[in-house]
Amino acid sequence: MASAPHTTADASLTTADAPLTARVPGSKSITNRALLLAAAAKGTSRLRAPLVSDDTLAFRGALTALGVRVEAGPDDAFWDVTGTGRGPVGGGGVWCADAGTAARFLPPFTATGRGTYVFDGSEQLRARPLRPLADALERLGATVRAEGDAGLPLRVDADGLRGGELQVDGGLSSQFLSGLLMAGPLLRTPLTVTVRDLVSRPYIDMTVALMRRFGAEVTEEAPGVFRIGTGGYTAVDLAVEPDASTASYFLAAAAVTGRTVTVPGLGRDSLQGDLGFVEVLRTAGARVDVGEDAVTVTGTGGLRGGFDVDMGAISDTFMTLAAIAPLADAPITVRGIGHARLKESDRIAAVAGNLAACGVETETGPDWMTVRPGPVRPALIACHRDHRIAMAFSVLGLRAPGLGFDDPSCVGKTFPGFHAELRRLFPE
Repeated sequence: MASAPHTTADASLTTADAPLTARVPGSKSITNRALLLAAAAKGTSRLRAPLVSDDTLAFRGALTALGVRVEAGPDDAFWDVTGTGRGPVGGGGVWCADAGTAARFLPPFTATGRGTYVFDGSEQLRARPLRPLADALERLGATVRAEGDAGLPLRVDADGLRGGELQVDGGLSSQFLSGLLMAGPLLRTPLTVTVRDLVSRPYIDMTVALMRRFGAEVTEEAPGVFRIGTGGYTAVDLAVEPDASTASYFLAAAAVTGRTVTVPGLGRDSLQGDLGFVEVLRTAGARVDVGEDAVTVTGTGGLRGGFDVDMGAISDTFMTLAAIAPLADAPITVRGIGHARLKESDRIAAVAGNLAACGVETETGPDWMTVRPGPVRPALIACHRDHRIAMAFSVLGLRAPGLGFDDPSCVGKTFPGFHAELRRLFPE
């Protein structure tokens, strides 16, 4: 049994204590999108302050296997990516490890090139669905065969893709649409994609913004109807923002400990929808300031509950709220999160199971959960190899003594230094 990476913080801390500055690494979502766009662009792009984690290194390694040259600067301060302005040629095996973005973004990219590519990944990633993406690629002219029950291993026989009209179901994951959109400028003719039942819309806004940054022609002609021109991509110099999903843990920690925490580099013009989590903290009684280039949260006392919030657009942060909800003064209900059951774990079930182990009462449905406040007893948190479960419950551990984790190192997927940073800010 692994011990907890940290223990209880003093609940009597007040806002008079010195403000804290959290060192949050780069956004995984931006890093992996930018890696792909740079690989597809003409010329060499420089990605500054990329996230260096299991998922981004897996994505970078997959691109290297596809023949893309990626050179790291000293201490990974930047990555230089040399693209050819087209899809890859030659075929081969592509290992995605645990990275869902690699399994969803890279098959469309390879389909615009030539050769036979076989994608595979960990047992955890094999359980995640790919069928909507495979169906869409076949409608654009690729030959795709899903060899696994859910998706991986996935074989793509590529000889370029045509454009035209395409209907996509976005109800399982926005990553399917992002992968198709990013491949669009490499198609033979313009592509118009109509998406229905889209979840996590802010991630599509991020994808489109980054595509435009790399020179693509993308318009949204009507809600959910995207048209992509065939002008290709050009290399850029891009600074990667801190990860807003990761920032949620440190900002939530401020709310439950009565401290002030600032995350530099995340401001009102952020590309990341998950920065919207601070508005949920505001509803829960925290003081929030979103500036031009930083966000600050201050805990103001007890956590306020008694509200119902739709977090479908920012579902990667619902676990952060659910994990601290036992500390509130009334129940909290989160809705719109059904697609979170198809992530690294069934996140609704995983959160409910861990809260139950802590003696906390919950109720769940297909796309919602309610957490009722109450005492938190010591428990071993089952991480389910899911980085966000471990990080969310680590925040609860600041106020609840005796929480341990069966797999604390799973945070390496997005932030290998997470536990050390939380201890630095909130020492034992």
